[in-house]
Amino acid sequence: MHPTVSGSGRLMLGFQYFLHFSVMGIVLPYFNLYCFHIGLTGFEIGAVSALRSAALVLFSLVWSILADRYSARKPIYILCIFISTGIWSLYLFTVDFWMILAITLIYGIFYSPVISFLEAFTMDALGVEKTRYGSIRVWGSVSFIAVVILIGKIIDLYRIDVILVLVLLGASLQSMASFKIPEVKRSRKHQAFLFPITLFRKEVIVFLGCAFLMLASHGAYYGFFSIHLESLGYTKTFIGFTWALASLSEIGVMIRSRTLFKNYSLHTVLVFSFMMAALRWGCLIFFRSAFTILLSQCLHSITYGAFHMSSILYMDALTPDDAKTVGQAANNAVTYGLGLMTGFFMAGALYEPIGAKGLFAISGIIALLAGAIFQTMGKRIKVFPP
Repeated sequence: MHPTVSGSGRLMLGFQYFLHFSVMGIVLPYFNLYCFHIGLTGFEIGAVSALRSAALVLFSLVWSILADRYSARKPIYILCIFISTGIWSLYLFTVDFWMILAITLIYGIFYSPVISFLEAFTMDALGVEKTRYGSIRVWGSVSFIAVVILIGKIIDLYRIDVILVLVLLGASLQSMASFKIPEVKRSRKHQAFLFPITLFRKEVIVFLGCAFLMLASHGAYYGFFSIHLESLGYTKTFIGFTWALASLSEIGVMIRSRTLFKNYSLHTVLVFSFMMAALRWGCLIFFRSAFTILLSQCLHSITYGAFHMSSILYMDALTPDDAKTVGQAANNAVTYGLGLMTGFFMAGALYEPIGAKGLFAISGIIALLAGAIFQTMGKRIKVFPP
């Protein structure tokens, strides 16, 4: 079955990515920095980040099984976006660590399935043209770039807690737009029972294991890169620009996604992404000047752009039609959930004793290990099912 939706439907999917990553353009670079400024320790920041990822691991799978089992992906998507938006507003009323931790847990429960459901919507909408995924996903990168630069300037002019209100505004817009998201209708089947069959095949375990290591290596970056740059004396505007440049670099890869995957196998792209991640984290050990830091950020085009697209396509190829939501949720849960949770915990526990340079050294080793495993064991993975 190769379902597709109209051009206007694909445009609405692009708009959802635009709004989603507008919010991410505030949360990823600046929320941990906000926590640092209100007095949370490195361990507490790592714990907050890890708990958010832990909720992603468990509850994205729960929501996805319900969505596939009852053919209710769109209603659950809308429900979770609206509830998570309301919960985010509670951050406005406290700076207490334990309250922030509790809010983060409840927020994570409902926010957890949003991106994996959006990926599943997009895979369905593209049908036989799945290699054009980047042309829709690129709108998320465009918004991320604009937002991180703009927010950096705003924070330099005003207080950093302004980010809480701005996230609430962006999430509210995404909530209202969610009603227009297209969904390909599927016949109701007992898809939930495909969960163990889909996830416990050898090729899936190898892929998810390596993807887990890849995102674990990103924990130091997502958790402490902004704090590291501030410690080097850089302004919030420059910090925002570094994040923007990273996203700018991935746009070219996403726009040319069809050409990329026409010329290179998913396995080749994934192995190369692992190796470039090891190089990127190694560079951050030694780079201190603005030019070299910005240069290293260009590797984001591979370590995120190429890796993310190939991962989505890889997991889509490994899952049957009736378990697509579960497949993407599992991919998202193991990588951005469990992988980042592990990375955040590691970074939070080790930041004060070994510093950012030590964290990036460990990250480089982890990424290198993932590449070595996938190079030797990933060759036997069937990218496209017979």
